[in-house]
Amino acid sequence: MIAPAFRTVDLYGNPISLESYRGRKVLLAFLRFSACAVCNLRVHHFIGRYSEWQRQGMDVIAIFESPEENMRRYVGAQNAPFPLVADPQAHLYDLYGVETSEEKLQATMADANTKSFVAEAAAAGYALTPEEGSNFNRIPADFLINERGIVRLAHYSSIVTDHLSFTVIDSFAAGE
Repeated sequence: MIAPAFRTVDLYGNPISLESYRGRKVLLAFLRFSACAVCNLRVHHFIGRYSEWQRQGMDVIAIFESPEENMRRYVGAQNAPFPLVADPQAHLYDLYGVETSEEKLQATMADANTKSFVAEAAAAGYALTPEEGSNFNRIPADFLINERGIVRLAHYSSIVTDHLSFTVIDSFAAGE
């Protein structure tokens, strides 16, 4: 399917239009809220791979269900080289069908691997931090969009720590 078009601005007021990415591949990542330790770790990993992805013709857009002021304080402190988008009203989340699920959040808490994700995030400097007004039940999703604007892969997470693997993302970026 063709990726739903949108126009917005990034954390710094720069215009973002999915249409402007035609001719390049895009990883569109819907994360939770800007203080989420696991989400910050994910952005940290994106930053580490970004120069290679850029060289391979892939861009990243990371969306958070947080107001800009919170994003500047938390995830914005990482100075990501790709757009970070504040979507506190969840308009883009709704456009892409990204869910909220108390059940999946509870499954995350019960999952044996969650502690290792939290420990890895803490070791990288991302503490479990509550964000007032955040949607704690938001579940992440990742979309790989090709140069023609077609969604090649949509990954709706089964729990908060379930993300599209870097092996899959790296293969898509490399054109495999």
